[in-house]
Amino acid sequence: MSEDDRAPVRFPPPLIAIITVLAGYGLGRLAPVFPEFGFPAAERYWIGGGIVVVAASLLGAWPLLQFKRSGQDPKPWTPSPELVLQGPYRFTRNPMYLMMLIACVGFAFILNTAWILILMPACAVSIHYAAIRHEEAYLERRFGDAYRNYRTRVRRWI
Repeated sequence: MSEDDRAPVRFPPPLIAIITVLAGYGLGRLAPVFPEFGFPAAERYWIGGGIVVVAASLLGAWPLLQFKRSGQDPKPWTPSPELVLQGPYRFTRNPMYLMMLIACVGFAFILNTAWILILMPACAVSIHYAAIRHEEAYLERRFGDAYRNYRTRVRRWI
């Protein structure tokens, strides 16, 4: 498969979010900030964070369903025979990456560490350079004006 047949994404983007959560958790144990969030009861972290992670998971399942309906593989390094513009793709060009960032917020509360939130901009930038810029260049080469028109109508994140 040539570079033109797919986006040259070399690193699985979900690993970037996982690394962010693990690094934030480790830093939170080594060097806590704010005395973390300061809520008096730990279950509040779990409840709020759990709700956010469930919401992120639902957001992540929606685009996967759209890919399945179109007969495509959602992995960014596989060919895209057609643009997926339904479902969450009407609101954001990257719902799965947005889901990863929202899940990071939930895990920050579940694990009671602000470090995950502090690391989130680096996570977003890493996802951009590891995947989004490659995907967007590929989709523009592959679909031309159709993708350029879509890109002008729909924001990258939200």
